[in-house]
Amino acid sequence: MTQKNKIIDTICSRTTSFIINTSKSERKKYGQFFTSKEIAIYMASLFDLQENKCEFKILDAGAGSGILSAAILDKLRPMKHISKLYLTCYENDENILPLLKSNLEYIKTQMPNRLEYEIIEDNYILSQNFERKGTNDTNFLYDIIIGNPPYLKIAKDAPEALAMPSVCYGAPNLYFLFMAMGVYNLKPGCEMIYIIPRSWTSGAYFQKFRDYLFENCVLLQIHLFESRNKVFDNESILQETIIVKIKKAQTPSKKILITSSLSSDFSNITKLEVPYNIVVMPSNGYVYLPTNEKEKDSLLIINRLPKTLPALGLKMKTGIIVDFRTRNVLRNKKESLSYPLFYSQHIQGGKVIFPIGKNGEYIKTDKKGYLQKNKNYLFVKRFTSKEENRRLQCGIYLSNEYSEYEYISTQNKINFIEGVQLLSEEAIYGLFVLFNSSIYDMYYRILNGSTQVNSTEVNVIPIPTMNVIETMGKELKLSNDLSESNCNNILNKYINGQTEND
Repeated sequence: MTQKNKIIDTICSRTTSFIINTSKSERKKYGQFFTSKEIAIYMASLFDLQENKCEFKILDAGAGSGILSAAILDKLRPMKHISKLYLTCYENDENILPLLKSNLEYIKTQMPNRLEYEIIEDNYILSQNFERKGTNDTNFLYDIIIGNPPYLKIAKDAPEALAMPSVCYGAPNLYFLFMAMGVYNLKPGCEMIYIIPRSWTSGAYFQKFRDYLFENCVLLQIHLFESRNKVFDNESILQETIIVKIKKAQTPSKKILITSSLSSDFSNITKLEVPYNIVVMPSNGYVYLPTNEKEKDSLLIINRLPKTLPALGLKMKTGIIVDFRTRNVLRNKKESLSYPLFYSQHIQGGKVIFPIGKNGEYIKTDKKGYLQKNKNYLFVKRFTSKEENRRLQCGIYLSNEYSEYEYISTQNKINFIEGVQLLSEEAIYGLFVLFNSSIYDMYYRILNGSTQVNSTEVNVIPIPTMNVIETMGKELKLSNDLSESNCNNILNKYINGQTEND
């Protein structure tokens, strides 16, 4: 079959006309972002099909105009041993339904006697009883599932969230509910390929979903796009987007294939095979996405360290003051009974510089929920821009430098690490060695693709014992050199050889 008579060319041409005549704001209401031709073809190419199978049931939930359906049918069309294809498309957007119907009818004319299709004009999430125990109805089990689900956050009491409580936590996004329902609809031993945001791979928010996914499926391949703004052309997509290939099986393969490309034209694809238990961490169910040997090695090095912050009686927390909600207690200058309020701007060159003449950098209140003990902390910026070289940006805060204050406060755009017991200065300096090093910054980027530093994720990162942390801290303090390169040199001396017995 030549390129010029591919089904997908016609479907994409018709879809482009629809997009031109439909406002972006209208499509955004439904979380509707259409798959490009190149992405659809690549996704379809990833399926490994049973060679001796002559019939396939295909599901495209949230089908839109049918681009993904066209791509998978283009893949299957030249396979002469396949006698029958049954395609089910879910779509309930009245704006796109006429085009979907027209497109599928056109596709049927190109595959006479081989294709049967149905469009279910229903809410995919509400159409089945996801929470029902036992075996799913065979009418809703499929050999091939392909999807570009809607990217739309819904309320925690929305019907879709209430229908899937076993995978929901708080206000969910429709995309991972579609993915969970896809797992529910997938036949054992068969594959599902979705293009979705990366956000599900870590954090407590998606834990219940990840638990469900890995109880039923294994990851086979993940594709990353190095440029987040080139996945959906002409759309404002801020989240990093990935393609995942999943198999409904209990036993994972030894390795996962991680591929990446600069953009959605899939030129110069890089490939990396990584041990399964490095990508899917057994201890927390997070999904780590290294893209080269250096990143893979950093996971191997750090993951063998014996402790975490909570295991040492430490914890990263988020700053407590939302400044625009507490303007009445903020002060621009020091007053009697006022306390320092620290912002990310106070973190400069590894230190905490205060005051800097910023508006609202003092707080005057006796409300305990607005204040925290003046003790030693490691401050970490919570937000960075994607252009910055480092994701983890830290500042050493020592209480004795502000000894006149019993309390301080922190704005919620910084995180802070504290101990149940008062942390020594050496411990703070040692924590700075860790989180100001190149390898920990790399580790966090592998764990989280966003520009936000989440305390939940930092609290699961493996670290050395307190003895090693304090020893590194003493060396850093004596050197008086807070540079990243010096932290790297100190860390490299102590990070090797850490075992559970240290």
